[in-house]
Amino acid sequence: MNIELLRAYLEDTYELITAYNGHQALEVVKSQLPDIILLDVMMPDMNGYQVCQSLKLDPQTQFIPVIIVTALSGRNDWVTGIDAGADEFLTKPVNKLELLTRIHSLLRIKNLHADLIAEKNKLYLQNRIRSVLTQIIPTLLRTLPPEQKSIVIHQMIDMVMDAIFENTDPESNLAAYETVGELCCQIINQLGANFEVDTSNNKNCTIKGNHCPWGREEARSNPILCTISRGIFSRVANMKGDDLEVDVIETMGNGDNCCLFEINRLD
Repeated sequence: MNIELLRAYLEDTYELITAYNGHQALEVVKSQLPDIILLDVMMPDMNGYQVCQSLKLDPQTQFIPVIIVTALSGRNDWVTGIDAGADEFLTKPVNKLELLTRIHSLLRIKNLHADLIAEKNKLYLQNRIRSVLTQIIPTLLRTLPPEQKSIVIHQMIDMVMDAIFENTDPESNLAAYETVGELCCQIINQLGANFEVDTSNNKNCTIKGNHCPWGREEARSNPILCTISRGIFSRVANMKGDDLEVDVIETMGNGDNCCLFEINRLD
């Protein structure tokens, strides 16, 4: 009856997944990873407090908001719920407006948290790639003969592309952008750049930015980093399968005020 009541309140707005005991709830949550959990206290096998505690101890589910829905309203019940990790409480009989408001509020907080995690991962990626390249390249290339430098640069480009696509499907990235230039900007900007694309010319597009992905001073002391940027753009163009060529017009590594690349069709 409790589940059917909540379903009536929520099914017009949300997709619902139900469970009828504690063990089933844990299995469903771990397999489906819902955006929010409404959890009764009085359940067979495991009570809601035990389920909530188990979810909050699991790194995979610890940040999913949990609303305890219960007929219990004593102070000790609330303290037990907080100690188990509950994010909100609703007392039966549940008010529909209050329920929807609490859900909306927790989902907003969850989305903000996800944005912070994404930004943290982005900064980690930027710092990891920058530190590896800017520290290793000068020493490494100084000792290599010219024919081997090209091999090393290609290996570094592979490393950057692998790091960028480590947690994403490259095919989904390709499908999400209509032009090669847009995808090039999206990838290079993950490294800390602020490149933008100009597609006003039907034959080619221009990629321009005044914030170097490697750091302005690092690029000027080691211009080979600009070659890696060009290599990234060329690799993306090849991924799209078009007959394209990337030309370097200006780079901050060579003392220019900005970086400017052109992607031209060969036909």
